[in-house]
Amino acid sequence: MSRNIKNEMKIEFLSKSANEAFARISVAAFASQLDPTIEEIADIKTSVSEAVTNSIIHAYPNKDGIVKIRAILLEDEIEIEVSDTGEGIENIEEAREPLFTTKGNLERSGMGFTIMENFMDKLKVESIVGLGTKVTMNKKIKNKNLQNTY
Repeated sequence: MSRNIKNEMKIEFLSKSANEAFARISVAAFASQLDPTIEEIADIKTSVSEAVTNSIIHAYPNKDGIVKIRAILLEDEIEIEVSDTGEGIENIEEAREPLFTTKGNLERSGMGFTIMENFMDKLKVESIVGLGTKVTMNKKIKNKNLQNTY
């Protein structure tokens, strides 16, 4: 499948909760090149927050590790990959169930994947226990310039 990539960025950082805001803002600033609405930016920021928080809390529970983000701008869409080389997810389908959490003691809601699914157009979760997880999210950006042409 040939894709018309307009731009691409990669960042990586330690799995510290202080870096979650950095990740969210960095991806939002990068996405702004597609001229998204405020609501689209909010959806992207929230989804990136959820994916990065999952990596920080679940991939590296008792140590620091590296979280990587790759964002690609296509013609009218952003694709965001958040990956880690942490513990991995044993049962992806179960993990994607609303309210499922393995960290009940941390007062987590278990809604991360559900939020990502609702705020993005596509969500793909790949994971191998002991090797890590990659979450790929896509969001179509409505082109304001085209909306007024008919």
